Amino acid sequence: MTATNTPPDSPLLPLDGVELPASPDFRLEGAYWQAGYKHVAGVDEAGRGPLAGPVVAAAVILNPDAVPRGLNDSKKLTARVRERLHGEILEAALAVSVASLCAVSIDESNILRASLTAMRRAVEGLALTPASALFDGRDVPPGLAFAVAPRAVIKGDSRSLSIAAASVIAKVTRDRMMMRIGPTHPQYGLERHMGYGSKVHREAIMAHGGVARLHRFTFSPLKP
Repeated sequence: MTATNTPPDSPLLPLDGVELPASPDFRLEGAYWQAGYKHVAGVDEAGRGPLAGPVVAAAVILNPDAVPRGLNDSKKLTARVRERLHGEILEAALAVSVASLCAVSIDESNILRASLTAMRRAVEGLALTPASALFDGRDVPPGLAFAVAPRAVIKGDSRSLSIAAASVIAKVTRDRMMMRIGPTHPQYGLERHMGYGSKVHREAIMAHGGVARLHRFTFSPLKP
């Protein structure tokens, strides 16, 4: 098992004041490996901000000896590179799981709760049980049990290769969903902006209103 840096003594590697690496690496995972915990999942979501469509979460346990070339935070990659990496991650990873919550579920709770629920379900769906997990953001979803404490990592998709892999899987999965939905509601152009609040999308909402079960009616400008 290889890592890009010598792992520290504790799985809870302090990050306060630590600069972001030039690209994500295995320092955080390596801390767990050094402590004897072999499988660590990276977890991320896509779709917290859009006005339409689901929130999608992915959990990935990478094979550290088979990391796809150029793996990085999905936001820093082109759509073409994300598509390539999506296939390579699915082929090389030890386990991958995806979960989503629809716009109705988001409206019935809120986007934070929906995102955390999707993350929890993604971890629960892994075919290989992880000893722990690294979650992008500030929160660890409730209701999960691990052999050793998980952690939330701010800007985790730029720090951890496992979280970066999850970010790619979640982003590509959600984009594909929106591209399939787009032609059924051509007036919104969903396949172009993926449901985000672009000028085109907002103008379409003003002209046509929202679509039940597609748009998030607790989000402005859809919110009454």
